[in-house]
Amino acid sequence: MSRPTTVRRIARTWQVRPKALPLIRRRCLNCSSARYRANGKFRVNANHKLLDVWLLALCTGCGKTIKLTVLERANVRTINPRSLTRFHDNDITLAAKLLADPRLLRRNDVSLDWSDAWTLHRTNMEIPADDKIEIAVGSTERIPIRLTVLLSAGLETSRSEVYRLIADGNLALSRPLPAKPSTGFTFTIHC
Repeated sequence: MSRPTTVRRIARTWQVRPKALPLIRRRCLNCSSARYRANGKFRVNANHKLLDVWLLALCTGCGKTIKLTVLERANVRTINPRSLTRFHDNDITLAAKLLADPRLLRRNDVSLDWSDAWTLHRTNMEIPADDKIEIAVGSTERIPIRLTVLLSAGLETSRSEVYRLIADGNLALSRPLPAKPSTGFTFTIHC
């Protein structure tokens, strides 16, 4: 099957966005679960002029609470008053921001599971069969998703079909497989 020499290019944009807080991967000491769910609750403990702040998370299996250290022995004067208020108010957007911080994850020796915590926003349009479509994929947060999972969701097909499209030359990627892009990338698909 030969493709026409003049191809009309259509540009599209997909946006990967969080729809919930990701699960936290850490082995539970009470049960066999390895996932915790953060719900945006913080615990602030004062010892004279020093503060400790933890982000609380519940085990998905047994409900046991763990504390992820956010601040440890921080002088009250060094903490932004607005941030301190957000800790006391259990601000979920602050919790999301902190979970996106790799330093917090390393400090607490945990990782994130984004499996069901993201959504893909895209536009659906009728496309003539001879067109070549270039799609730019962006993200509002650093959400590491397998490239084939992302393409499968966006193209509304199976992952094996995505591999077949790549093998047939109908899907050209700007990154090699396997990849977990947490930043933007582009790909081209021939319809």
